[in-house]
Amino acid sequence: MAVKVTEIGTTKDFNTLIDSGKKVVVDFFADWCGPCKLISPRFEKLAAMEEYAGIEFIKVNVDTLAEVGEKAGIRAMPTFQAYKDGEKVGELTGAVPAKLDALVERLSKL
Repeated sequence: MAVKVTEIGTTKDFNTLIDSGKKVVVDFFADWCGPCKLISPRFEKLAAMEEYAGIEFIKVNVDTLAEVGEKAGIRAMPTFQAYKDGEKVGELTGAVPAKLDALVERLSKL
């Protein structure tokens, strides 16, 4: 099954996707962040799961897109945020697989 995680390259792309009305889970990460690397495979596994096919999974590198990280209020990595219809509906800071699973599950039921 193809992994459907997209790394966002511009602030405009991020805003367009968040405002698209879709359900979106964002992984805010940094290349130097060890916990980010540890949880990344879990994020990709969730993205590939059939029951979450209606959710967009995206990654934002806070070093290259600092403006997006600031606007989203990111203070630590990794931080995951869930959006629906342009509104933030959930957030998780830290690399905790069970909590990430729960965040995605909650979003899928909205």
